[in-house]
Amino acid sequence: MKFRPHYFIILISVIAACKSGPFNLLKPASPHQEYERKLVNAGLDQNKMGKAWIIKANNLLPNAVGIKLPYKESGYFAADKVDGAGFKFSLQRGQMLTVRLTKQSVDHFSIYMDFWERRDNGEFKVLAFADSIGAELQWEAKRSGEYFLRLQPELLGSGSYNLELVIGPSLAYPLKAVNRKQIQSFYGAGRDNNTRKHEGIDIFSAFRTPVLAIAEGTVTRVNENNLGGKVVWFRPKGKNYTLYYAHLDEQIATAGQQVLVGDTLGLMGNTGNAKTTPPHLHFGIYTSEGAVDPLPFVDPLVLPAPNIRSDLNKLNATLRTLNKTINISDNQQFSNPESLKNNTVLRVLAAVDNHYKIELPNGKIGYVANKSLVETKKMNALKISDQRSLLDYPNLAAGIKTTLTAGQTVNVLGNFEDFQLVSTSDGNIGWISL
Repeated sequence: MKFRPHYFIILISVIAACKSGPFNLLKPASPHQEYERKLVNAGLDQNKMGKAWIIKANNLLPNAVGIKLPYKESGYFAADKVDGAGFKFSLQRGQMLTVRLTKQSVDHFSIYMDFWERRDNGEFKVLAFADSIGAELQWEAKRSGEYFLRLQPELLGSGSYNLELVIGPSLAYPLKAVNRKQIQSFYGAGRDNNTRKHEGIDIFSAFRTPVLAIAEGTVTRVNENNLGGKVVWFRPKGKNYTLYYAHLDEQIATAGQQVLVGDTLGLMGNTGNAKTTPPHLHFGIYTSEGAVDPLPFVDPLVLPAPNIRSDLNKLNATLRTLNKTINISDNQQFSNPESLKNNTVLRVLAAVDNHYKIELPNGKIGYVANKSLVETKKMNALKISDQRSLLDYPNLAAGIKTTLTAGQTVNVLGNFEDFQLVSTSDGNIGWISL
């Protein structure tokens, strides 16, 4: 494709106006949607780059890569590409997701960040959003299931970014001293010869250890029953569930009392059906549909995202695989569902732990070990036997950059499917069919 300076000057001018000028349509739901509407309003959805940006936005969610949390990547969005990133991951009800996005660029460009869920009918619903100006997003999962995150930069902006996703509890811990090893019996375990299921978790500590309110709210009931002994029921403010504290030796809170995080509700014991067990708190959460697993709401084990151990200087670089077949993963802890052939050419999108997130020439995205890639230097010389077209993409329908004549020698840099990436003596780089 020929470079047209006047076209880019016009495009940059219009986009700059989009960023700062007034917008007279209905207020959109997110900065991403506002930017898209400004592109449409300016007529940029009719040119190749604007249309590609909108198509990219629509494809990022259904084609999102699966990741496991916590997750961290350092990536690069290039001005000459229509880039973006989509992620899908699982959350359990009660977990708090925190997403942190930072960027570095002389262009001061925006990266739009949207958080989504997919409904039972397959449609996506946006839950929260931000742009990269001080972007931190937090979300408490209201249901267990699959969620999605989309990152997309504005057109013609370039720069690096750091993305981190971590999960933790949405409520505080019910004891002052926090120790994950105190939790020794979990939701769903068999009880009474498997005639019923455990509807909570058991947190063990010393006799008469204070048990605490883990959110602001209201004590709804203080009573005794055969299973729980002395119990306290507590409704967190603004929530649609009730917390249940059982086997207390003493109840301190009273019905109707307004409490804050850290207020003492009672003292740990072994009343009710726990008379033969060491002192512990049975902690449960009840909704209108019944008991739910309380562990994700209070689990103090918060794992850090893995550090980046790959060379950030290779971001946005065109590399190739080593002289052997290597594995390509769709992530999910870097499983290896398929492999790449020798010397496959690819582009590095981001660094993740000791892997790179890469894009193949056909648009497929995956993860490969950082030690599996090398620079696209000369592999060998090839003498052209007959006239060939030097293509700008590994496809016979791609644009022709120049024509190679019989007897001309080129340097082979790598392969993809039935094509070779080559360079000519005058600096042209492109693809020829095998």
